[in-house]
Amino acid sequence: MKTNNNGTTTTEREDILEALNKFAHQRPRLEYGNYGDRKAYRAEVRTITKQLHDARQLLVLVYRRSSITAENIKDGFGAYSGRLSWDGVRLDYCTGQYWPTEYRAAVCAVLARVLWVFFRDCAPADTIVTSQYIHNEAARQLGRSLARRLFN
Repeated sequence: MKTNNNGTTTTEREDILEALNKFAHQRPRLEYGNYGDRKAYRAEVRTITKQLHDARQLLVLVYRRSSITAENIKDGFGAYSGRLSWDGVRLDYCTGQYWPTEYRAAVCAVLARVLWVFFRDCAPADTIVTSQYIHNEAARQLGRSLARRLFN
């Protein structure tokens, strides 16, 4: 536990989730000049905005599952080729090709991995856990379209 600037005490789990939330909510810093026309630019904006909505949903679900520990979340940082990492204090991101289109996808990948493991480990004892089971559980808790994007 540590104390924030406002005097409240937080756990590492809360610190990581807050850092992921702040990271996902950064402005994408798109450069209009990198696009051939307005249509291509707007399509990119829509994709990036959808990633933000996905990250928000995933964050809410992880936050609500108090049995998901800081260690569980840290294990999720292996997703997205490990380009998003937690050093114990802050997040670090290593850009692949184009930061504006991938930083939110990295947050989603990390949280999806955390939830994949959670769904697998929390399955009823008599359940044969397959990727289809996990996809169905994700669809039930997050919606079909998000499950289709991140849990296939």
